[in-house]
Amino acid sequence: MIEFYSAATPNGQKVAIALEEMGLDYQLYSVDLMANEQKQPDFLAINPNGRIPAIVDKANGDFPVFESGAILLYLAEKTGQFLPSDPKARSQAIQWLMFQMGGVGPMMGQANVFYRYFPEKIPAAIERYQKEGRRLLEVVDEQLQKHPYLAGDSYTIADMATWPWARIHEWSGVDVTGLDALQAWLDKLAARPACQKALLTPAPNEATDDERAKQVRGMVTR
Repeated sequence: MIEFYSAATPNGQKVAIALEEMGLDYQLYSVDLMANEQKQPDFLAINPNGRIPAIVDKANGDFPVFESGAILLYLAEKTGQFLPSDPKARSQAIQWLMFQMGGVGPMMGQANVFYRYFPEKIPAAIERYQKEGRRLLEVVDEQLQKHPYLAGDSYTIADMATWPWARIHEWSGVDVTGLDALQAWLDKLAARPACQKALLTPAPNEATDDERAKQVRGMVTR
Protein backbone atom coordinates (compact mmCIF):
# COMPACT_ATOMS: atom_id res chain seq x y z
CA MET A 1 0.00 0.00 0.00
CA ILE A 2 1.19 3.48 -0.93
CA GLU A 3 -0.01 6.48 1.06
CA PHE A 4 -0.28 9.30 -1.48
CA TYR A 5 -0.37 12.91 -0.25
CA SER A 6 -1.39 15.29 -3.00
CA ALA A 7 -3.48 18.18 -4.29
CA ALA A 8 -4.97 19.02 -7.69
CA THR A 9 -1.77 20.40 -9.23
CA PRO A 10 0.43 19.23 -12.11
CA ASN A 11 3.09 17.93 -9.73
CA GLY A 12 0.51 15.90 -7.86
CA GLN A 13 -1.10 14.69 -11.06
CA LYS A 14 2.14 13.27 -12.46
CA VAL A 15 2.43 10.92 -9.48
CA ALA A 16 -1.27 10.03 -9.71
CA ILE A 17 -0.68 9.02 -13.34
CA ALA A 18 2.19 6.76 -12.33
CA LEU A 19 0.22 5.10 -9.54
CA GLU A 20 -2.67 4.41 -11.92
CA GLU A 21 -0.49 3.26 -14.83
CA MET A 22 1.51 0.94 -12.59
CA GLY A 23 -1.58 -0.55 -11.01
CA LEU A 24 -0.37 0.16 -7.49
CA ASP A 25 -2.66 -0.01 -4.49
CA TYR A 26 -2.74 3.42 -2.89
CA GLN A 27 -4.65 5.53 -0.40
CA LEU A 28 -5.13 9.17 -1.33
CA TYR A 29 -4.74 11.86 1.31
CA SER A 30 -5.84 15.21 -0.07
CA VAL A 31 -3.74 18.07 1.27
CA ASP A 32 -5.50 21.43 1.60
CA LEU A 33 -2.85 23.86 0.39
CA MET A 34 -4.98 26.91 1.10
CA ALA A 35 -5.25 25.84 4.75
CA ASN A 36 -1.45 25.39 4.85
CA GLU A 37 -1.74 21.70 5.75
CA GLN A 38 1.52 21.05 3.88
CA LYS A 39 3.34 23.05 6.55
CA GLN A 40 2.01 21.12 9.53
CA PRO A 41 4.36 18.92 11.58
CA ASP A 42 2.77 15.62 10.49
CA PHE A 43 3.34 16.42 6.83
CA LEU A 44 6.79 17.93 7.38
CA ALA A 45 7.82 14.61 8.91
CA ILE A 46 7.21 13.10 5.44
CA ASN A 47 8.48 16.02 3.36
CA PRO A 48 10.67 18.53 5.21
CA ASN A 49 10.22 20.96 2.30
CA GLY A 50 6.49 21.25 2.92
CA ARG A 51 5.37 20.64 -0.66
CA ILE A 52 3.13 18.10 -2.34
CA PRO A 53 3.28 15.42 -3.58
CA ALA A 54 4.75 12.91 -1.19
CA ILE A 55 4.29 9.20 -0.65
CA VAL A 56 4.85 6.69 2.13
CA ASP A 57 5.51 3.11 1.02
CA LYS A 58 3.88 1.07 3.76
CA ALA A 59 5.25 -2.15 2.26
CA ASN A 60 8.82 -0.87 2.57
CA GLY A 61 9.00 -0.03 6.23
CA ASP A 62 6.89 3.16 5.96
CA PHE A 63 9.53 4.65 3.67
CA PRO A 64 8.74 8.28 2.74
CA VAL A 65 9.61 9.77 -0.65
CA PHE A 66 9.21 13.42 -1.62
CA GLU A 67 9.90 15.45 -4.81
CA SER A 68 7.72 14.35 -7.71
CA GLY A 69 10.59 13.28 -9.98
CA ALA A 70 12.15 11.21 -7.20
CA ILE A 71 8.76 9.60 -6.55
CA LEU A 72 8.38 8.66 -10.21
CA LEU A 73 11.85 7.08 -10.23
CA TYR A 74 11.14 5.24 -6.99
CA LEU A 75 7.86 3.82 -8.27
CA ALA A 76 9.32 2.88 -11.65
CA GLU A 77 12.19 1.04 -9.99
CA LYS A 78 9.85 -0.59 -7.46
CA THR A 79 7.58 -1.98 -10.16
CA GLY A 80 9.99 -2.38 -13.08
CA GLN A 81 7.64 -0.37 -15.28
CA PHE A 82 7.91 2.71 -17.52
CA LEU A 83 11.68 3.03 -17.14
CA PRO A 84 13.73 1.02 -19.67
CA SER A 85 16.31 -1.47 -18.45
CA ASP A 86 18.70 -0.77 -21.32
CA PRO A 87 21.26 1.73 -19.95
CA LYS A 88 21.04 4.15 -22.87
CA ALA A 89 17.25 4.07 -23.07
CA ARG A 90 17.06 4.42 -19.29
CA SER A 91 19.33 7.46 -19.43
CA GLN A 92 17.18 9.02 -22.15
CA ALA A 93 14.07 8.68 -19.99
CA ILE A 94 15.83 10.16 -16.97
CA GLN A 95 17.22 13.03 -19.05
CA TRP A 96 13.74 14.00 -20.21
CA LEU A 97 12.40 13.59 -16.68
CA MET A 98 15.07 16.00 -15.45
CA PHE A 99 14.24 18.35 -18.34
CA GLN A 100 10.72 18.56 -16.95
CA MET A 101 11.84 18.89 -13.35
CA GLY A 102 14.41 21.60 -14.05
CA GLY A 103 12.75 23.37 -16.96
CA VAL A 104 9.13 22.87 -17.98
CA GLY A 105 7.72 22.73 -14.45
CA PRO A 106 9.62 25.62 -12.86
CA MET A 107 9.34 27.97 -15.84
CA MET A 108 5.65 27.39 -16.46
CA GLY A 109 5.07 27.51 -12.72
CA GLN A 110 6.59 30.98 -12.64
CA ALA A 111 4.51 31.96 -15.66
CA ASN A 112 1.46 30.94 -13.64
CA VAL A 113 2.59 33.03 -10.68
CA PHE A 114 3.20 36.24 -12.58
CA TYR A 115 0.43 35.85 -15.19
CA ARG A 116 -2.33 34.55 -12.91
CA TYR A 117 -1.54 34.92 -9.24
CA PHE A 118 0.81 37.78 -8.39
CA PRO A 119 -1.16 40.82 -7.23
CA GLU A 120 1.02 43.21 -9.22
CA LYS A 121 1.30 42.72 -12.98
CA ILE A 122 4.98 42.87 -13.95
CA PRO A 123 5.07 42.72 -17.77
CA ALA A 124 8.80 41.93 -17.98
CA ALA A 125 8.42 38.94 -15.65
CA ILE A 126 5.31 37.67 -17.45
CA GLU A 127 7.00 37.93 -20.83
CA ARG A 128 10.18 36.31 -19.57
CA TYR A 129 8.47 33.17 -18.23
CA GLN A 130 5.94 32.83 -21.04
CA LYS A 131 8.72 33.07 -23.63
CA GLU A 132 10.77 30.48 -21.78
CA GLY A 133 7.72 28.24 -21.44
CA ARG A 134 7.16 28.49 -25.19
CA ARG A 135 10.84 27.74 -25.88
CA LEU A 136 10.78 24.64 -23.70
CA LEU A 137 7.60 23.36 -25.34
CA GLU A 138 9.27 23.91 -28.70
CA VAL A 139 12.03 21.58 -27.52
CA VAL A 140 9.37 19.03 -26.59
CA ASP A 141 7.67 19.47 -29.96
CA GLU A 142 10.94 18.95 -31.84
CA GLN A 143 11.58 15.72 -29.94
CA LEU A 144 8.04 14.51 -30.61
CA GLN A 145 8.43 15.17 -34.32
CA LYS A 146 11.05 12.42 -34.32
CA HIS A 147 9.64 10.04 -31.71
CA PRO A 148 6.18 9.04 -30.47
CA TYR A 149 7.17 9.70 -26.87
CA LEU A 150 9.69 11.94 -25.14
CA ALA A 151 12.31 9.27 -24.49
CA GLY A 152 11.83 7.50 -27.83
CA ASP A 153 9.47 4.72 -28.83
CA SER A 154 8.20 3.88 -25.34
CA TYR A 155 5.87 5.69 -22.96
CA THR A 156 7.83 6.40 -19.78
CA ILE A 157 7.77 8.36 -16.55
CA ALA A 158 9.17 11.30 -18.55
CA ASP A 159 5.84 11.58 -20.40
CA MET A 160 3.92 11.23 -17.14
CA ALA A 161 5.93 14.09 -15.64
CA THR A 162 5.64 16.48 -18.57
CA TRP A 163 2.05 16.02 -19.71
CA PRO A 164 0.31 17.63 -16.67
CA TRP A 165 2.39 20.78 -17.11
CA ALA A 166 2.25 20.99 -20.90
CA ARG A 167 -1.52 20.52 -20.96
CA ILE A 168 -2.10 23.73 -18.93
CA HIS A 169 -0.18 25.97 -21.34
CA GLU A 170 -3.25 28.16 -21.82
CA TRP A 171 -3.52 28.76 -18.06
CA SER A 172 0.13 29.81 -18.13
CA GLY A 173 -0.51 32.12 -21.10
CA VAL A 174 1.92 30.15 -23.26
CA ASP A 175 0.97 30.08 -26.94
CA VAL A 176 1.53 26.69 -28.60
CA THR A 177 0.40 27.65 -32.10
CA GLY A 178 2.28 25.59 -34.68
CA LEU A 179 3.46 22.95 -32.22
CA ASP A 180 1.50 20.19 -33.91
CA ALA A 181 3.54 17.26 -32.60
CA LEU A 182 3.12 18.55 -29.07
CA GLN A 183 -0.63 18.87 -29.52
CA ALA A 184 -0.92 15.36 -30.95
CA TRP A 185 1.01 13.97 -27.97
CA LEU A 186 -1.15 15.95 -25.52
CA ASP A 187 -4.25 14.45 -27.13
CA LYS A 188 -2.78 10.94 -27.18
CA LEU A 189 -2.01 11.00 -23.48
CA ALA A 190 -5.34 12.64 -22.66
CA ALA A 191 -7.01 9.51 -24.04
CA ARG A 192 -5.21 7.25 -21.55
CA PRO A 193 -7.49 6.18 -18.66
CA ALA A 194 -4.71 6.72 -16.11
CA CYS A 195 -4.26 10.33 -17.22
CA GLN A 196 -7.98 10.94 -17.08
CA LYS A 197 -8.19 9.44 -13.57
CA ALA A 198 -5.19 11.48 -12.40
CA LEU A 199 -6.95 14.76 -13.20
CA LEU A 200 -9.58 13.76 -10.64
CA THR A 201 -7.12 12.53 -7.98
CA PRO A 202 -7.89 14.54 -5.94
CA ALA A 203 -10.88 16.30 -7.46
CA PRO A 204 -10.09 19.69 -9.01
CA ASN A 205 -11.19 23.00 -7.56
CA GLU A 206 -14.65 23.83 -8.91
CA ALA A 207 -14.16 27.59 -8.55
CA THR A 208 -14.10 29.86 -11.58
CA ASP A 209 -10.74 30.85 -13.04
CA ASP A 210 -10.87 34.23 -11.33
CA GLU A 211 -11.86 32.72 -8.00
CA ARG A 212 -9.14 30.08 -8.23
CA ALA A 213 -6.50 32.67 -9.10
CA LYS A 214 -7.58 34.76 -6.09
CA GLN A 215 -7.36 31.75 -3.78
CA VAL A 216 -3.87 30.82 -4.96
CA ARG A 217 -2.75 34.46 -4.85
CA GLY A 218 -3.16 34.41 -1.10
CA MET A 219 -1.00 31.30 -0.84
CA VAL A 220 1.89 32.44 -3.08
CA THR A 221 2.17 35.84 -1.43
CA ARG A 222 2.07 34.80 2.23
